[in-house]
Amino acid sequence: MDVKVGFVQTSPMLGEVEKNVESALLLASSKEADLLVFPELFNTGYLFLSKDDLAKVAEPIPNGPTTERLMKFASEHSVSVVAGIAERDGRAFYNSAVIISSDGDYVGKYRKLHLFSTEKLVFEPGNLGLQVFDLGKIRVGVMICFDWIFPEVARVLSLKGAHLIAHPANLVLPYAQTAMLARSIENRVFTITANRIGCEERGGKKLCFTGKSQITSPDMKVLTRASEDLMEVGVVSIDPREAENKNITELNNLWEDRRPKEYYILTR
Repeated sequence: MDVKVGFVQTSPMLGEVEKNVESALLLASSKEADLLVFPELFNTGYLFLSKDDLAKVAEPIPNGPTTERLMKFASEHSVSVVAGIAERDGRAFYNSAVIISSDGDYVGKYRKLHLFSTEKLVFEPGNLGLQVFDLGKIRVGVMICFDWIFPEVARVLSLKGAHLIAHPANLVLPYAQTAMLARSIENRVFTITANRIGCEERGGKKLCFTGKSQITSPDMKVLTRASEDLMEVGVVSIDPREAENKNITELNNLWEDRRPKEYYILTR
């Protein structure tokens, strides 16, 4: 059963939430898909200098305007959505992703576990655990940006039954796209990294984002990859059943050959 999955590579302007969302959705509407993944913090931009700065644009999930707009888009286009949003929950802020079904229903959210650099100054670490969401045609695990550097994240999502790992990102380090190929083969899953482009500069800091959003396959192929500097949508057809086959050779199965008792140090 083929499923059309894709990324939306955007270039948000810091703080321009409504413009960012409408620009991203206009771009996303240019291609037909069953699942689209948008970047980390796609609605707000990234470089927040303080919690007060972040508080001006963070929203509740699912009752905030960005989630509600995504739900409307998903329903109108019959497409499931995973999108990175700055979440407000009471006095706490989380770097989150919202998951929406192709019917436009709110399915759930993920809060980033591993905060990168100055994110630690404005966001709380995620507290919802690692989750896999059943979107009907495909089971999708979610991680956000710097989670990529911890192989345990992709392994847990795969063990929980993910066919595909959705990876909203605002990447500035040059390693993740290559590392996600390893995540694909070591777990035999599909991945979608939805990155952004452009630069943000304020408070004496400047960050430039690497683009090159991509979709990878369980056999370590790049199925499609975006440019470094253009807003783009990339969509490919995949068969989720490929991610259910964990055989490496006739005598080796990825899950059956695991020896968890030897890995105890990972949970110390």
